[in-house]
Amino acid sequence: MAPPNQLCLVLVIFLSVFSLSSLSTSAIIPKANVSLSIPSSQLVENLCNSKAIPNRRFCLKALSTPEVIAAVDTTQLGTLIMKLGAANAKATLNVYNEIIKKPGSPQALKALNCCVEAYKYAILSFEMVSSELVEDPQTANYDVAVIGPEIANCEKELINAKVQAH
Repeated sequence: MAPPNQLCLVLVIFLSVFSLSSLSTSAIIPKANVSLSIPSSQLVENLCNSKAIPNRRFCLKALSTPEVIAAVDTTQLGTLIMKLGAANAKATLNVYNEIIKKPGSPQALKALNCCVEAYKYAILSFEMVSSELVEDPQTANYDVAVIGPEIANCEKELINAKVQAH
């Protein structure tokens, strides 16, 4: 079972990558799809109330799926969080792949390609971390921690290229 403090780090990275309020710019930064109507479990409540979680409300919303609510321990919860991360990363990757098909400047294309690579990396990392949580929580922490800078670089590239949401 992954220790709660390691799971907090995993969750902080997940929430920071897929936060509803990632950047207040005009850059294209797809938002995570979250359910708003399902109550949370005590395990989710405890995790989202942790001091390491900066946005408790988003945490509770993001972790309100029936599967997550049914988690019986922190390892299962962490694995489900990684599956949510992978699903959100796949959805975001699909958005970027559609945007790339539209005409744009070379700078915008470069930024969008950077984002495609970042989200491909995020998908692989989230999927890999699901198994690592059981086998090697320390490695899982590292692997999920490196996702954040990749996504941040994507956002920076979009802003620098002045990619606009249409």
